[in-house]
Amino acid sequence: MGQYRLQRLNDQLRDEISQLILREEVKDPRVSTFLCINRVEVTSDLSYAKVFVSTFLTDAQLKKGVDGLQAAAGFIQREIAKKLRIRQFPKLQFVVDAGMKEGFDMVQKLNELEKTSENK
Repeated sequence: MGQYRLQRLNDQLRDEISQLILREEVKDPRVSTFLCINRVEVTSDLSYAKVFVSTFLTDAQLKKGVDGLQAAAGFIQREIAKKLRIRQFPKLQFVVDAGMKEGFDMVQKLNELEKTSENK
């Protein structure tokens, strides 16, 4: 599959999974609407897709949410496969992505440094 088509598939999967979470169609109580799908990386042979999940909630809640999404992976795959017309639907693997939270923490630290430098 071409690189451009693969990127479009990544974006489409990210949007569809996000919509399922927002519409609360995933009935697992561990899955919160505060979970954010940052990116999806589909392998070139379409056999697997890594789904990177982050949130501003605590690390324990993020881990529980990812576990809930992994438990509902079959349901999510089936729902999205109904909408997409691709030869082979990739198996979804949900992964914790701490990048969003680390970035937020870094901005907070920079703001604190800026405040302390203004006070001097």
